[in-house]
Amino acid sequence: MIYLILAILCSSSIALILKYSENRSMNRLAVTTFNYFTAFMVSLIMIVLKPSVYLNIQEFSLSSLESDFYNVILKGNGLFSEGSSFIWAVFLGLVTGVFFFLSFIYYQKSVNENGASLSGTFGKLGILIPMLVSIFIWKELPNALQWIGIFLAITSILMVNLSFNSKTPAKINPTLILLFLFGGIAEFQNKLFQKYTIIEYKDIFLFCVFFTSFIISLVYTIRSKDKVKVRDILVGLLVGIPNLFSSYFLILALDLIPTSVAFPLYSAGSIIFISLGSLILYKERLTLKNKLAIFLVIIALVLINI
Repeated sequence: MIYLILAILCSSSIALILKYSENRSMNRLAVTTFNYFTAFMVSLIMIVLKPSVYLNIQEFSLSSLESDFYNVILKGNGLFSEGSSFIWAVFLGLVTGVFFFLSFIYYQKSVNENGASLSGTFGKLGILIPMLVSIFIWKELPNALQWIGIFLAITSILMVNLSFNSKTPAKINPTLILLFLFGGIAEFQNKLFQKYTIIEYKDIFLFCVFFTSFIISLVYTIRSKDKVKVRDILVGLLVGIPNLFSSYFLILALDLIPTSVAFPLYSAGSIIFISLGSLILYKERLTLKNKLAIFLVIIALVLINI
């Protein structure tokens, strides 16, 4: 449980630090770039410090990968071998890096537009994606209370995105919707890694995730030609540490705690800490509609957990 608590604390601190950067109109892309620079450098250091973990990589062959793919993913038997785990960690990390970049950009954008509390709520509500995918892939069917939780979660999405004021036309909030989608897909990649791969290869996976995100973000930062200030760099370097370790500790937690327990507790805990931190640090106030939406999400997550 300690890994899950550490993941919650790291996840919550990301939104609170980003709120600080958005309040000061910092260079969003620069903050993102240096955040990923910190994350991939720290993960690289962790790889260098544990070289013995990767000594069996030379055993890899295409035939063994094909055999592992059939037995592990299609048949659901055990985990990949050392060599296949390395390849899966690299491949999945490269794909995940794209979604991490997109989710982080929309996280910052949403914090600016909707506040840290609501952004944190919708970012963590993305657990519905790995949960629903698990229903179809791993046949993890929800019970009656979990179905109610899913319904409440969807209701909260509609509540935030639709206007109840007859004088204000109903409109969709695309930033929150995209944050929900990208965040959910990114979280699901962590589960995909943990489900099939030897856990010791998590450093390789995280390095590929954050290095890919760094390259994409660096390209966009250079193309934007916006001025990069020292404070952009410092905030980016600071937020990169909890960004890396939120995934690091979540993967460790998923290896010890069932998915149906870990994801809801991770999300609900992050939402609560973000809301409390926003209230204490930034005096952030929510509308009654948004408070009710967050309340429904927390109830939904508890029901999903049950």
